[in-house]
Amino acid sequence: MSREIIRTDQAPRAIGTYSQGVRVGDTVYLSGQIPLVPETMEMVDGDIEQQVRRVFDNLQAVARAAGGSLADVVKLNVFLVNLDHFPVVNQVMADYFSEPYPARAAIGVAALPKNAGVEMDAVMQLE
Repeated sequence: MSREIIRTDQAPRAIGTYSQGVRVGDTVYLSGQIPLVPETMEMVDGDIEQQVRRVFDNLQAVARAAGGSLADVVKLNVFLVNLDHFPVVNQVMADYFSEPYPARAAIGVAALPKNAGVEMDAVMQLE
């Protein structure tokens, strides 16, 4: 089965040895996104809510570049430096997703790239 590399200027460019997304058949693997503003490659200004929104916007941009949307996400992984921020993730997630929600994991981590408070990656299934 062939692989298609997903790229978009609407999300931060890869800052390492990875692709923004990879499509294999009808499955798209969205790489981890931190709250970088695509145009500046700088962290978004603001609190954890703004960081979570920026991450969802970045994931949405890669999903669209792959021909889908966040509605096609079947698995979401959330990495938080502070698990006390998990209620904020739930609150903001409700603005980006509707039922049926994707499967999800929330993992507390010691640190993330660029001192981000949150990172997320996802798996998307297209029809």
